[in-house]
Amino acid sequence: MPIHYARRLTAPHRTRQANWHLGIALAFVAGATNAGGFLAVHQYTSHMTGIVSAMADNLVLGSYGPVLAGAGALLSFLFGAAFTAILVNYARRRGLYSEYALPLLIEALLLLGFGLLGAQLSTIEGLFIPATVMLLCFIMGLQNALITKISKAEIRTTHLTGTITDIGVELGKLFYWNMHERPDRPRVLADRSRLKLLSLLLLAFFVGGISGALGFKHAGYLSTVPLALILTGLALVPLLDDVGAVLRRLRKRGV
Repeated sequence: MPIHYARRLTAPHRTRQANWHLGIALAFVAGATNAGGFLAVHQYTSHMTGIVSAMADNLVLGSYGPVLAGAGALLSFLFGAAFTAILVNYARRRGLYSEYALPLLIEALLLLGFGLLGAQLSTIEGLFIPATVMLLCFIMGLQNALITKISKAEIRTTHLTGTITDIGVELGKLFYWNMHERPDRPRVLADRSRLKLLSLLLLAFFVGGISGALGFKHAGYLSTVPLALILTGLALVPLLDDVGAVLRRLRKRGV
């Protein structure tokens, strides 16, 4: 049963339930990475709004170093999202089971590298900012692009501005008093299912943030290793399915 469940979470053929469960798991990972990463690099790396605003402020103030640092973080996030698109389309064109699992495996490997080598990476200056910041921004861009493609932009996991906005919209509809009803004016009704999903994503990100902060406080960079293991568990079954398919083709060819 766990194997079938893991396969459904990252299968090429999507269901709403699989999108929900994967989104909630990734929101937890993003919250933990963002909060723990802040303690490590003193910068949030999952949302670009603040980074772009800071770039604009520093440009006006004539502080060009922070502008270049922000540009490095922004480009890292951008390249992470682009890399996900490349992986997904590569796997899709070849009919691989791991179409959505490949980016998760890459994210797991990068988080593992961050956990094992983070202290050394933090001393390396790359594109005007520490390599750790670039790595975390790349990871967040990679993950956000993946869940965006999977859910057709219904779910975001690395930042909460849109999620909280949508919760507010649905709450406004939920508490709206439908007075003076008329046949030509449909009732204002909240999408309770969507409200539940958004609330769970918010809760998962928050709980992940607490876990990430506590983990970094007590274990330092190694606190990302359990997150890497979670992502590996999500990605492993489709990858093994692809390996099995390759081995079956080789046996048919007599190799």
